[in-house]
Amino acid sequence: MDLNKLTALETFEGLRDKKFSSEEITKKYLEQIKSFDSKVGAFITLNETEALSQAKLVDAKIKHNESLSPLAGIPVAIKDLFCTKGIKSTGASKILENYVPPYDASVVKTIRESKGVIIGKTNLDEFAMGGSGENSGFFPTHNPWDISRVPGGSSSGSAAAVAADMCAYSLGTDTGGSIRQPASFCNATGLKPTYGRVSRYGVMAMTSSLDTIGPITKNVEDAAFILQQIAGRDEKDSTTPAEKVDDYLQEIKKDIKGLRIGLPKEYFIEGVDEEVRNIILSAAKKFEEMGAEVIDVSLPHTDLAVAAYYIICPSEVSSNMARYDGIRYGLSKRDSRELLDLYLDTKTSGFGAEVKRRIMIGTYALSSGYYDAYYKKAMQVRTLVKQDFDKTFEDIDVILTPVSPTPAWKLGENTNNPLKDYLADIFTIPASLAGICGLSLPAGFAGGLPVGIQLLGKRFDEKTILRAGYQYQQVTSWHNKKPDIK
Repeated sequence: MDLNKLTALETFEGLRDKKFSSEEITKKYLEQIKSFDSKVGAFITLNETEALSQAKLVDAKIKHNESLSPLAGIPVAIKDLFCTKGIKSTGASKILENYVPPYDASVVKTIRESKGVIIGKTNLDEFAMGGSGENSGFFPTHNPWDISRVPGGSSSGSAAAVAADMCAYSLGTDTGGSIRQPASFCNATGLKPTYGRVSRYGVMAMTSSLDTIGPITKNVEDAAFILQQIAGRDEKDSTTPAEKVDDYLQEIKKDIKGLRIGLPKEYFIEGVDEEVRNIILSAAKKFEEMGAEVIDVSLPHTDLAVAAYYIICPSEVSSNMARYDGIRYGLSKRDSRELLDLYLDTKTSGFGAEVKRRIMIGTYALSSGYYDAYYKKAMQVRTLVKQDFDKTFEDIDVILTPVSPTPAWKLGENTNNPLKDYLADIFTIPASLAGICGLSLPAGFAGGLPVGIQLLGKRFDEKTILRAGYQYQQVTSWHNKKPDIK
């Protein structure tokens, strides 16, 4: 039995039934990481000693038939944007290269209290700014399916680690597509929950009004399983409402006969790869064969979403990055003679090019004389995008779209043209602006590279997109295909 190929739910069931130990499965994942991560670059920090210690603790409790959480003993990789007490948390930035937080993010606390095994912290685009995995302050992550290509971003290491069977599941963040796009590029399943569904407390903020926390998994059933454990109200995050957490694992078993699936014409524009287009349309036919009704719909303000996002996002980045001032924690150029020099020298040395770019764009958009022309107008467009979805969801249960216009591109291909990277998020950004939930799941291959479909749902209606995705995976096998890392 290849223990590292088991899903999270299979791992839970195997541990419960004492078919293998947590220590065995943790060692298998560590072996996989040591064999292949030099090529993939999924991890910034490996948490080997603590992981093995936690695994042994869980095994002892299982041996004595103690009651345990469903997450107990399951190895998880966590995006290095989450604060982890006692473990380096860098945000993939040199400005926090040696930062060790004194507390856990709420989701990390949940995992630790559940006796989950944190196997390591995964690479990302610096402070989640980027869509390729190339903008890390340390090294790029490579796509396990073709190490000459990008894995997508910003949750690059989290998706690559799952695809390469280096963990049972991972946690990522999604602000404009940062879970869904790398999941698509790496043939994993990625869930962006509704804004506020999962606590953001203790996760380094990039764009506070858009950031969401979600799982990257080996299949939809695991996504439902993990969401069940991490969703809910958190007093430390005022954006988490007291909204009911559904029994996702039960809900996904219901069939989808009569489900109304919308196919928006604005997501099949010029520039979409022909093979990608055909894969999405094939998925639509598969849903029809399963008893769903596929209906053409329109989301007319889709073409404005990217422009609005790249005003709103940098504006909030400009504010959130101000905390990295070289005074309280992180990199500090204290040899500077004046306070202003300390700020400038610290940020010049500590931040990468993409972070600096967004700070400058955002500061400009918020400046006197330009606020109304840029930020205010972008927020008005955001409202229009939200209203498009609200109107469509009056008659539709789920919206089916591509995740990205193309499969993964070559590393370095867009380095000198950041606009091309930004446009790759054209189909994921609208859902983020609207605050709705989205699911990316494997649906085929284009030129040997994975392609995912995106299912979008109403706010706090994760159960419906998970049900549609789960039923799709019952009649397809794309999610079972694994890369041959070379």
